[in-house]
Amino acid sequence: MNTPFKIIFILCFTTTFLLAAKGPVHKSLRAYSMGNAHVAIVDDKEAIYYNYAGLSQINRLGNFKVRPQQGYYPRNYLNMRVNVGGAVPFQDFLNGYNLVMDIQDLYKRVEKAADENDLSVADVLIDSLGNHPELAEEMNNYDHILLSLIAKFDAELAFHNFGGAIWVDANVAPYIDAGLVIPFLCIDTLYVDAVIQGGIGFGITNNFSLGLGVKAVKRQSMSVFKLDASNFSGIQDTLDARYEEAKDDLFDFSTISFGMDFGLLFQLTRETKFGASLRDVYFKELNEAKIDPNLSFGFSYSPRPLSSNTAFARKVNFAVDFEDALNNERNYKPLSHLNMGMEVEQTLLAWPGLNNEIRALKVRLAGGFKGGYPSGGVGLELMRVVELELATWAEEKGYYTGQAPYRVYMGQVRVGF
Repeated sequence: MNTPFKIIFILCFTTTFLLAAKGPVHKSLRAYSMGNAHVAIVDDKEAIYYNYAGLSQINRLGNFKVRPQQGYYPRNYLNMRVNVGGAVPFQDFLNGYNLVMDIQDLYKRVEKAADENDLSVADVLIDSLGNHPELAEEMNNYDHILLSLIAKFDAELAFHNFGGAIWVDANVAPYIDAGLVIPFLCIDTLYVDAVIQGGIGFGITNNFSLGLGVKAVKRQSMSVFKLDASNFSGIQDTLDARYEEAKDDLFDFSTISFGMDFGLLFQLTRETKFGASLRDVYFKELNEAKIDPNLSFGFSYSPRPLSSNTAFARKVNFAVDFEDALNNERNYKPLSHLNMGMEVEQTLLAWPGLNNEIRALKVRLAGGFKGGYPSGGVGLELMRVVELELATWAEEKGYYTGQAPYRVYMGQVRVGF
């Protein structure tokens, strides 16, 4: 297999852990665009990932004649989707690649000068960097900056009381380290998460629902490797070894871990809901790492005067979540547990009188704050079959909120009903 394919294989089907191990994280662009505050909204297939109790809301919200206490909402009968998405910081990757090429060229010149003048490579390299302050400054700017590449694939099915999904989440975050003398490119532990999950949500009363789900997770990882300017030509051997390692681990099913998710949803009033979920309760370690359960609480407000379940349906939601309450590593980061946001979804073209069953164009705008950082997104649905989504949010890579935020821009194409 040629080198470019191996690079694509490793980059598109691997990801990096930066702090403590955590369970697989599904990147829902609808939820992330509104700050990832979704535990109490869960009115569609997102209930699979955030709160299974929300499955009871599918084909229930919007049925005003049967359940007037739930107000006016666009009615949702079925979610059956295939999603493909990714995030690539093209400019950062291009700048980083050019920097690596400049460093490699500099190192070749240094080696030649060292041989001609009978000097050590280290001495000549230090002098060369002194004579090229612009390169040294550029190296410092990229020192330890993560260049995150994300890929995702989802296949989802959800209808009243039932839902399931198969999904893959992958991310690789290489960084450049200036080093003491020789800069190098480093990639930490790499992994890919593959998940199959399903569950139920059922109403105990008209206002109270419970949810339960099970999941099987495969996490494939690879060891750390580094490439510096002196051995950059050996990338072929490095990729060969890492590719074989990834290929062998990918089909080792003995490391599959099983877990459960729990949820509840309570409708306080016609316009307000409270939700809680306990996710990622695993029965054994995942890839030899203990995963802490994710306990989250949420509150949502959907003002009735702003919502409509006519042909030109409109949905307006506000939400606040306290996320991952059991994760003590977040406690020294102010606001890191707090997510909040809002969304407006409006059908622009539809066949009047058919109660949102035939719509040609729908748009969704959302914004919020995820862990203290702004988020936002837009979605455009065509003929109920194809949907294009874009979202942005930030992740904190440092030790406290505001130290080292990294902004993610992600796009996704969804096909289905």
